[in-house]
Amino acid sequence: MKEKLKIILDAIKFEHTIFALPFAYLGLVLAEGGWPRFPVFFWVTMAMVGLRTAGMFFNRIFDRHYDKINPRTKNRALPAGLLTQKIAWTAAFTGSFFYFLAAGMLNVLCLKLALIPFALALAYPFLKRWTYLCHFGVGIVLAGAPIGGWMASRGTFSGAPYLISAAVLFWVAGFDILYSLQDIESDRKCGLHSIPACFGEKKALTAAALFHAAMFGSLIAFGWAAHSGFIYFLGILLIGFFLCRQHFLVFQYGLTRINEAFFTLNAFVSVAMFVFTFLDLLVS
Repeated sequence: MKEKLKIILDAIKFEHTIFALPFAYLGLVLAEGGWPRFPVFFWVTMAMVGLRTAGMFFNRIFDRHYDKINPRTKNRALPAGLLTQKIAWTAAFTGSFFYFLAAGMLNVLCLKLALIPFALALAYPFLKRWTYLCHFGVGIVLAGAPIGGWMASRGTFSGAPYLISAAVLFWVAGFDILYSLQDIESDRKCGLHSIPACFGEKKALTAAALFHAAMFGSLIAFGWAAHSGFIYFLGILLIGFFLCRQHFLVFQYGLTRINEAFFTLNAFVSVAMFVFTFLDLLVS
């Protein structure tokens, strides 16, 4: 049982929940004006973990045939036979249940709108069958995290941190393009669409850089609009460094250091965004 649970957590890369959670918490602390009430914090965490678990397993199920062909993904749990489809479906529906439960426990508005991010998470695996703009699919889902955190606290859209959500959208789309560089040949072979597969590596790197520049601009715009202090903008400079470092690693070393460029630095970005914004909020 312990080994099976380990395989399940590895299948969804549970540790990468850190990419999205800090932004949901960010929307929450901005709405609360400080550290949130524990019940709201708990249900927001459950909603985020539940939705990501469901979305990742639906993705793994729908993409299992493509994953079997791709050298990078052929050893994933489903194509390698480490998990059965029955277990994968069970995990997906379990995550879905806890997501909707958490939304209902938060407030009426969260429950009413819960189907939108859920539907987007379901649709994401199919976008690459149709369009090279698929990178925005996962970006839109994660961009809902700050707004979701705000709604969880306030029960309204009014005053929600839309510029933070815009930053998340561009950030995720940019790093998803970089990560897709690994699958150019496989995507072309399978008839899947992505910016790297459709336009080549050079244009993909340019697009990712432009998206990350848009993220940086959105964060500066938010800080200006929210009258943030020195600590916030210090954090933005640090995030800018992490983004530049990410592109430098890919440009200089290609895919040999993609794990550092993708996983490590993006985790730093999300945590830094939350920590510096929260500290600035406390001080101001």
